[in-house]
Amino acid sequence: MTFELGEELTAGRLLRRSVRRHRGRVAAGILVLSLHQATEAAVPVAIGIFVDRAVSTGAWEPLLWCVLMMVVLFAVLSNAWKTGARLVVHAIEHETHLLRLEVARRVLDPRGHRTGLRAGELLSIATSDAEKAGLIMRALSMGASASAALIVSSIALLMVDVPLGLGVLVGVPLLVLGIQALSPLLTRRTSTQQEAVAGTTALATDLVGGLRTLRGIGAQHNAAERYRRSSQDTLRATLRAASTNGLQDGVTTAASGLLLAAVAGVAGWFALNERITIGELITVVGLAQFVAEPVGTLGYCSQVAAMARASAARLASVLGSPPLVPVGSSTVMDPAKPLLELVGVGHRSLTLDLTVRRGELVGVLCYDPRDADALLAIVGGRVPDHEGRVLVGGTDVEELDIDLLRRSVLVEQHDTDLFEGTLRTNLLAGSTDDAQLEKVVRAAAATDVIEAHPEGLEHVLADRGRTLSGGQRQRLGLARALLAEPPLLVLHDPSTAVDAVTEELLAEGLAEVRGVPELGTLVLTSSPALLGKMDRVLVIADGAVVAEGLHADLADHESGYAEAVLR
Repeated sequence: MTFELGEELTAGRLLRRSVRRHRGRVAAGILVLSLHQATEAAVPVAIGIFVDRAVSTGAWEPLLWCVLMMVVLFAVLSNAWKTGARLVVHAIEHETHLLRLEVARRVLDPRGHRTGLRAGELLSIATSDAEKAGLIMRALSMGASASAALIVSSIALLMVDVPLGLGVLVGVPLLVLGIQALSPLLTRRTSTQQEAVAGTTALATDLVGGLRTLRGIGAQHNAAERYRRSSQDTLRATLRAASTNGLQDGVTTAASGLLLAAVAGVAGWFALNERITIGELITVVGLAQFVAEPVGTLGYCSQVAAMARASAARLASVLGSPPLVPVGSSTVMDPAKPLLELVGVGHRSLTLDLTVRRGELVGVLCYDPRDADALLAIVGGRVPDHEGRVLVGGTDVEELDIDLLRRSVLVEQHDTDLFEGTLRTNLLAGSTDDAQLEKVVRAAAATDVIEAHPEGLEHVLADRGRTLSGGQRQRLGLARALLAEPPLLVLHDPSTAVDAVTEELLAEGLAEVRGVPELGTLVLTSSPALLGKMDRVLVIADGAVVAEGLHADLADHESGYAEAVLR
């Protein structure tokens, strides 16, 4: 069972689904763990029988039967625990894995999400919260088995002496209710602590990613101070949650100890008055002592359930978040229509019409970088609300199937993301054609990047390709985009980090690979080398197209254009 995008989702619903998905293993685990607890509760009963039937009488036959009974009890006890624990852990680990996959799928969904969370917070939810939410099955199984132990103990006490049994039957539920009274406070403090941890994790991720920039502007000390304050807030939230946990543990231990003392004291009084036998006294004291364990387990389960509910609420906020852009289902694209049409589109500072036809390379020069960012957001489908119409192949993007849209339009930013792995795995985009790979690497002027390493394409990159220069990463990103061969390729400053010679080679390669009838290319740049290869160039100022033509004509007749592009 999966949840639909934008579907209302609560922590309780998510936890119930988690249990239902593994109900077979959870049910089997509860039965086997309950058997373990029942046999453990039967041990003091067996010892009492052993004393009354064998020790007191001195008979050999009851002694042998009692020894055999103890062997069977401990064999069942140990194997039941091992089997039940394995079943429950298996369910927990599988559910944790499924939750992590769901979060990853939701975060990577091309429709986007409206969570408003940073990358570090999402990482914390996908790892820590997914693991803690799965623990609801541990709380459920251990709580059920602890309840079974209390039921067996109470029945045994009733069989020994009705008032004693009734005392336990009344005292234990009151004790459990008292422990549960702390659960809401524990849930709130645990949720606050997990949010603080996620916030600090996100801040650390941002600081590590921007460490070079921070050092460059001399702001590392301010960043460190900000992280220190965030870390201290997280520490305070963790200590508050830990103090509540400690309070619950202390109340549980003290209350169960008082219950044990009361039951043992009454049983001792009854034994002195010969109301119960010595064996029954041993049984009662042993059961009263044993009862403290399941009561403590119930307190522990309450803590785990509170933690699971807090984590499930954070997971629900991600999994139930609505998509950032509308979801369409149309798979119709008219090959006779332009690949991209912006009709009266307005967003932020932008108000314009723009068309990219098949077989056309269109350059765009934005005097204001904010106009370029707004245009990229529109074309990349990251803007849910905008004026005008955006059409791809003659169909509104809001009506297009999202997978078809992503296959048809590829936006490659100048800040390229590379991943840990080889150069080959970073470049491949569903193609294993080495000839095509070599062609796009040459077109992106990235041949020297490959040849610089003895292993060639098998050279292993560090995380985010940090061992490469900015220009090398940029060219590899361009090669990857060219290899994907999308019908419409949108490039944003693909040559800002390369020298003039490499830029010219890159421009020629781009025109060669993309200058074919079925493909269209939109390039946002101020590079004269790239703009010179375009079939036409649009100039955007104050959010509108103010000039259009060939690069050479614009450079000759538009002073603002010439000033912006000629170096």
